[in-house]
Amino acid sequence: MGLALARRLSQKFSDSQITLLEKEFEVAQHASGRNSGVLHAGFYYPSNSLKARLCVEGNRAMRQYCLEQDLPLNTCGKLVVTRSVEENPELEKLYQRGLNNGVRLERLTPEEVQEREPNAKSQGLALFSPDTATVNPNLVCQTLKRELLAKGVQIALDTRYLFRRKKSIHTNQGIYQPGFVINAAGLYADKIAQDFGFGKQYTLLPFKGIYLGYSGSDAVIQTHIYPVPDPRQPFLGVHFTKTVDGHVKIGPTAIPALWRENYQGLKNINLRETLEILWYESQLFIQNSFGFRDLALSEIRKYNPGYFAKMAQTLVKEIDTHQFKHFLKPGIRAQLLNIQSLELVQDFVIEGDQDSLHILNAVSPAFTCALSFADYICENWLTQKT
Repeated sequence: MGLALARRLSQKFSDSQITLLEKEFEVAQHASGRNSGVLHAGFYYPSNSLKARLCVEGNRAMRQYCLEQDLPLNTCGKLVVTRSVEENPELEKLYQRGLNNGVRLERLTPEEVQEREPNAKSQGLALFSPDTATVNPNLVCQTLKRELLAKGVQIALDTRYLFRRKKSIHTNQGIYQPGFVINAAGLYADKIAQDFGFGKQYTLLPFKGIYLGYSGSDAVIQTHIYPVPDPRQPFLGVHFTKTVDGHVKIGPTAIPALWRENYQGLKNINLRETLEILWYESQLFIQNSFGFRDLALSEIRKYNPGYFAKMAQTLVKEIDTHQFKHFLKPGIRAQLLNIQSLELVQDFVIEGDQDSLHILNAVSPAFTCALSFADYICENWLTQKT
């Protein structure tokens, strides 16, 4: 989102100096480069949400951007299948929501599912989304980076935000005196927002997403295959993804993480973050808010590849579960938690004033939405900024 915002700002405010601060040595080292690469169509989200509006527009914009930049794009589409006829009502809700959001969707009978994807298993009706696609998120981000540099946008790598003092931004590489600040810091957006007096009712709750790679034939499926989401859970459930280069993977997990960059074991553990996160996770576990206890106990079992693969096996007729041998690079979902209600925030959150703007809860489908989100911010929040 930071790269997309900088791109749109350079177009709208061509006379302004734009500097992008990146704490890592390269862009896209966290969620921007570690997501699934799926461009979602926009039928999961309530019609009155920013996610719904921006996902539909963002899917179209990102597909067009990839075509213009000659970036790989897998237009394989997505099937949402039912594991029992009892899921038909939830599937119908998805269908109607998609129509309300302006999404192209086809409702398929089990016989029509077999024509679309012979290996898919559906016990009742199914949905097909022709506009769901897959890209390489790292290539997209690197292309945006090159475009920004060519336009004169400064990208300060290895520049970590430390604190704010009046209108000065202090970093490990020196002090900046910006006229206006946009905070799109992902995993740490809430902390920076609170430094500016915003987002006081939120904290970030990290969830680790891991995919299992399939070592068998890539022809085992032709399209993404998803289950009908469980309305009691905040995430989409284990599904099959067809990558941009045609490989197959299943996932992701939604394992509660112990700190914000908890990618691998205890590597780079942050004890302060761990204590804070454990405090909130213990409350959620005791109260089972939004089914957190059930989610945590179920998700932790997915570290077992056999168990993980069997969950995905319910979506297809045939699959060699022994070919799911290796976990892929994990990502962290930077999910916002309302600390007053102990509920997960479902939509994007934007707060700001005349000096700063803060993008909170930039979770899926944030990558899909990036270009349309940048347009929305510039047209609705920055019309008076120069």
